Amino acid sequence: MLAVISLLFWLLVIPFCIGLIPANFIPAEKRSPGFVLLSGYFGMWALFEIAAVPMVLWVEYDNFKLASAVFTLLALFGAAVGICLLYRNGKQGKPGLVAGNYRKNPDRQKGSGLAGEGHKNDNDVTMPGGRRKLFAAMAGKLFTGTGVEWLIFFVLLGFQLYMAVAYTSFDGDDAYYVVESLIAQEAGVMYRILPLTGGSTGLDVRHAMAVFPMWVAYISVRAGVHATIVSHVVMSLVLIPLTYLLFYEIGRILFIRMPRTEGRQEGQDQPPGTGGNVFHRENLPIFMIIMAVFQIFGNVSIYTNETFFLTRTWQGKAVAGALVIPALVWVFLQIYDKGVKNRRTDAGIWILLVCVNMAAGVCSSIAVFLVCILIAVTTFCLALVERDWKILFKVGAACIPNVVYMAIYVYMAYSYLL
Repeated sequence: MLAVISLLFWLLVIPFCIGLIPANFIPAEKRSPGFVLLSGYFGMWALFEIAAVPMVLWVEYDNFKLASAVFTLLALFGAAVGICLLYRNGKQGKPGLVAGNYRKNPDRQKGSGLAGEGHKNDNDVTMPGGRRKLFAAMAGKLFTGTGVEWLIFFVLLGFQLYMAVAYTSFDGDDAYYVVESLIAQEAGVMYRILPLTGGSTGLDVRHAMAVFPMWVAYISVRAGVHATIVSHVVMSLVLIPLTYLLFYEIGRILFIRMPRTEGRQEGQDQPPGTGGNVFHRENLPIFMIIMAVFQIFGNVSIYTNETFFLTRTWQGKAVAGALVIPALVWVFLQIYDKGVKNRRTDAGIWILLVCVNMAAGVCSSIAVFLVCILIAVTTFCLALVERDWKILFKVGAACIPNVVYMAIYVYMAYSYLL
């Protein structure tokens, strides 16, 4: 039980509280629990990179223990800042950092018993038979309309989670990555013991700067669970739903907020005949079902992103392909979001972009290079569409951590040539 509580604390509570920081610096209509949790994970990984990479490169003995202590302080401090921001917004009567202006949207309150004083809610559990009517209404929604589509998606998600845990795949790379996590958990050092033989070794820069296995080891130590169990069971149960949460947030922009046009009230769909694309929120569960089906049937070779997503979920390169790179798409959709009245890009989005960039370095060294190329191409296209060349400098500033990361990597790997 203590292990479960520890896992929930470090894999849910801490990242959620950290995610309140960027949520504080974006418009209320962009906020959601999904945004908070996702941005919190990327922020947590960015903090872990700050704590772990210097220890790997320049501390030889007990570097994992030292990195764990530094990261613990950084994570707890970030979570405390997020809680303080949440408390301050509540004291000032501002929209919540988690739900934004959800409660202030009258369209979402119709028929809910919240739109107007004295409105009688037939499903009020305090009324006679109210509990039964409430469950009947919920069951009716579940098996009608989009409820059926969401039910299909959650069945597909549950099937993937069951297969990932009950029929976990053991890959040849486990002999390196999982054992590195176990060595860090047992010996308290990072990348100083060769996992294949158990002997001492020099610093392998190719793997040493990708510290995702060390984050897995950190979670293992904090929960008191064997690193292999955390890798093959816990990471699948966490990272697979987290990836689908990212897809949901992408779909929420594409099918709910993005089609908004000038002069149209927020929350309404674009009427036919008005020009432009027509999106509807009813398409969101269909989008999620399509993504789930792609993941299940994407094993056309051992190198596809879908194969890594479901069979190597705990490896950093799998996280880079399945989570970090799609997160860049999500961030740029946030930048180019027509679904809010104020088109300026707020500080919270730039904070998130920096964290996603740093998370790429945590997952894989080559992912830093790929992410930079993707960002450069996407930013250039965005500058052409928006006719705003200042965005090139803003995004370039957000990529400074990646430039520093690559400079350190090149120096450590090829300094012997100097």
